[in-house]
Amino acid sequence: MDAARSESGRRALAIEVNEEVAAARGKAVGAGRPQRSTGGCVLAYARRDGRTRLADLGQHPPCRVLFPHVPAGEPPLAALVTTTGGLTGGDRLDLAIGVGEGAAATVTGQAAEKIYRSAGGAARIDVGLSAGPGGWLEWLPQETILFDGAALHRATGADLDPTARLLACEIVVFGRRASGEEIGRLALADTWRLRIGGRLAWADGLALGGVEEPAPVVAGLADPLAFAGAGACATVVYAGPDAEAALPTARALLASAGPAAGVTRPVPGVLVARVLAPDGATARRRVARLAAGLRAAMAGLPARMPGLWFV
Repeated sequence: MDAARSESGRRALAIEVNEEVAAARGKAVGAGRPQRSTGGCVLAYARRDGRTRLADLGQHPPCRVLFPHVPAGEPPLAALVTTTGGLTGGDRLDLAIGVGEGAAATVTGQAAEKIYRSAGGAARIDVGLSAGPGGWLEWLPQETILFDGAALHRATGADLDPTARLLACEIVVFGRRASGEEIGRLALADTWRLRIGGRLAWADGLALGGVEEPAPVVAGLADPLAFAGAGACATVVYAGPDAEAALPTARALLASAGPAAGVTRPVPGVLVARVLAPDGATARRRVARLAAGLRAAMAGLPARMPGLWFV
């Protein structure tokens, strides 16, 4: 419970969101500027009476939380919805998700997150994950689709007890190639910070294009030492005291992807997989195969992804 309600998980979301919404509305009305959306959620689970139960819930538009029915043998499932249908420059989401001692939960997205062309500034998404002693948290959002001219700053932070385990994924799609879309300009900053027992264990970052305003990215996406023409990239993280034991399983699950995927254990207690794919659909399949296999091998859960991934 303490971990689920930790300072990093809560971040005074309700007060902060209300103040920013009021400020954004005032600017939009007073200066004739487009109104921006600022919202988020607090979602916490605790184990009581031998079961994982919802312990805390806060949500502010455009973020909503749904609780779909799950098959027997699955942890409770929460699905996040962006009611605006996507984000653009100036929009912001703050997500705080945690499980307490001995609790287990899965959190996903109802659909892909879309980042549209920016008319000024970057969309910002801050994700705070936490897990208490013996907790199991799955953060399995669907892909983030970047449109040409999009600007996104996303920061994902996780704070884990040394005995907790986390399975997380992130898929970034560079335009919808099946629809003939091509990416020429972007501003992408995507970072991870993972703490175990209060100490920074692993940090990672990706910067592509501009900072606040989109800049050309064609050369970087085509560079054989970078994305090699890939239409999508993905990261899968498994953190826990048994991360080293997960390494052979992860490599076997990604073997069919060949040189377009790899798995490493950069530090004790953390396993990181990287995936490149020609398009978003292929990236989804590769990530789904890996994540489903890891949850089965490491937690004894069914080898499947949330049903919303296939709606």
